[in-house]
Amino acid sequence: MILTPIPAEQIPQALAAFAANLAGEPVALAAFRRIAATWDPAAPADTPAHRADAVRLAHAHGIDTLDEPPSRSFMWDGRVIRTDVEATVIVHEVAHWLCAAPERRPLIDFGLGPGPETTLRREARADKRLTFEECMHEEQQTSLLGVLWEAELGQPAILAFLEQNWMEHWERPSTAAFFLRHVTELFGRGLIDADGRPATARPWADARRAA
Repeated sequence: MILTPIPAEQIPQALAAFAANLAGEPVALAAFRRIAATWDPAAPADTPAHRADAVRLAHAHGIDTLDEPPSRSFMWDGRVIRTDVEATVIVHEVAHWLCAAPERRPLIDFGLGPGPETTLRREARADKRLTFEECMHEEQQTSLLGVLWEAELGQPAILAFLEQNWMEHWERPSTAAFFLRHVTELFGRGLIDADGRPATARPWADARRAA
């Protein structure tokens, strides 16, 4: 949920100010520009094509899916992502899989405890392996990686970026600094490249062209 909505007419100013606060940080600036480039107030937020691409993204990473709502059980049960949800949620879950330590991938909700879509919350809590602080950090990493994947897919990544409050107090240098810290960590972990793209984006793009 957006804490402080930014009026549409103010978005260009906010994007420019955010970018200015990333001057001298080429990886972070490249990543931000990919996200900012998706701003189009007339673009649809969620379409069947978006969802189909998100499902294909999961399959391209070897992740199985099930076309049912996660409200029946879990978003991720250790085996499949449930995909009867918005495209942005599916992409976010792929990012969870990429960010999670391999030993936590077979756990319900990646060992983070119940996610917002999960209804079998007791079972999800039983699989939790991280502290609250560790969970929050991984959620932030996952959020940003998912947004960058939405940009890669040509989806309205800026909407998720706003929804997940990456631009809360956009005029403050500390907001850009928070973004910079997470970009730097994603880059250091090999999850994004020096152009701010998800590390597996080029093979994905090649596979789409060949299809």
